[in-house]
Amino acid sequence: MSLGSDKLWIEGDKVLWCIIALLAIFSFLPVFSASSNLAYVLGKGTPLGYLLKHFVIMSLGFVLLYAVHKIPFSFFKGISILMMPIVFILLIYTASQGKIISGANANRWIEIPLIGLSFQTSTLASIILMIYVAHYLSKTNQSFLNFKSSFWLLWIPVLSIVMLIFPSNFSTAAILFFMIIIQMFIGGYPIRHLFYIFISGFIISLIFFLSVRSFPNIIPNRVDTWISRIDNFRSGTVDGNYQIERAKIAIASGGIYGKGAGKSVMKNFLPQSSSDFIFSIIIEEYGMLGGIILIFLYILLLFRIIVIVHKTSSLFGKLLVVGLGFPIIFQAFINIAVNVQLLPVTGQTLPLLSSGGTSAWMTFISLGVILSVSASIKKSNQENSTNNINPLVVLGEDK
Repeated sequence: MSLGSDKLWIEGDKVLWCIIALLAIFSFLPVFSASSNLAYVLGKGTPLGYLLKHFVIMSLGFVLLYAVHKIPFSFFKGISILMMPIVFILLIYTASQGKIISGANANRWIEIPLIGLSFQTSTLASIILMIYVAHYLSKTNQSFLNFKSSFWLLWIPVLSIVMLIFPSNFSTAAILFFMIIIQMFIGGYPIRHLFYIFISGFIISLIFFLSVRSFPNIIPNRVDTWISRIDNFRSGTVDGNYQIERAKIAIASGGIYGKGAGKSVMKNFLPQSSSDFIFSIIIEEYGMLGGIILIFLYILLLFRIIVIVHKTSSLFGKLLVVGLGFPIIFQAFINIAVNVQLLPVTGQTLPLLSSGGTSAWMTFISLGVILSVSASIKKSNQENSTNNINPLVVLGEDK
C-alpha cells in the first residue's frame, strides 16, 4: 500500500525533492528579514506582507513542480514545438514596449492583465528553447549534425531568441547561449562547428556594442549600464561599488556563526537585499557556517542532476536534465560570486531563495521536468525487472 501511495503522490529522485524543500523552506527566513529594507527604508509595504507574498509564490511554485513532474518527460517534445512561436511573439512584444528607466532599456517584463503581476518572458523563453534544442538533438542522427543541415531548424530559433533577450538582459542571454553550447556539445554536435558559432556570437555581440555606442538613440539598450558595472568592478572604488561594498561588509560582520536570524544590519543599507544580494544577508545572519551549508546544498543538487543524467537511457532525457539543471547551478554560483566580488553585478537571483515571481516559478518548472525524467528511470527499471522474471520460477511458486 505504501508503494502504491508513494507512486501516486511523489515520484522521482527523493534526494532532489529534499534539497528543493530545504532551500525553499529556509528561504522564508532571509526573505522576511531582508524585506524590512523595502518596508521601512523605502516605505513600501510591510515585512508581513512581503512574507505572505513569498508564501504565495513558493506555494504556487510547488504546485507547478508537482504538476510538471507528473507529466511524462517525452510529452515536452511536443510542448516545446507548440510553445516556440508563442515565446517568440512574447519576446517581440516585450522588446517593443519602449520602457526606458534612467536612459536604459527596461523591456524585460510584461504586465499580466487583471491580476496586476509582471512576467519576465526571457525566463520562460530560456526553458522552452532548452527543451526544443534537446528535442532536436535527440531526434537527429548524429552523423548528419552540421551547421548547414541544422541552420533553419536549430540555429535560427536559437539566435533569434538570444538576440531578442540580449539588448535588455545581457547576463540572461549570455548564460542561455553558453548553456546551449554545452548542451549541444553533450548532444554530439561537431566541436568545430560549435567553435565557429561561439566566435560568430562574440563577433555579433561586438558589432552590437559598437553600433549602439555609435548610434545610442536608435536601438534601446543597456550597454552603458554594462560598461559602468565592468568599470566599477575593475576599478574597485567604493563609490562605484556601493552594493558590493555593503555586501562585503555584511559578509565580514557575519563571522563564523552569524548574528542570528533577523539581526542583519546591512539589510537596511543594501539595495536588492531580498533578491540579488540575499546571500550576503544569509552570511551576516547565519555566518560562514550557514554559507558553507548553503553552497553544499547547491553542490549536492548538481550531484543529483549528474546522477540522473548518468542513469537516464534516453538521449532526450539526458539533454533535458543538462539543459534545465545546469543553468540553475550556474546562476546560483554567479549570484554568490557577485556577492563576494568575484564577478561584476549581473542581476541574477539566487535560485529557490531570492524573493521574486517569474524566476522562482520557472525554476520550479525546470526542476519538475528533471524530476519527471528521474521518475522515468524507476519506471524503466521496474519494467525491466518484470520482463526479466524467470517464467519457470513463477510457475514453481504457483504450485
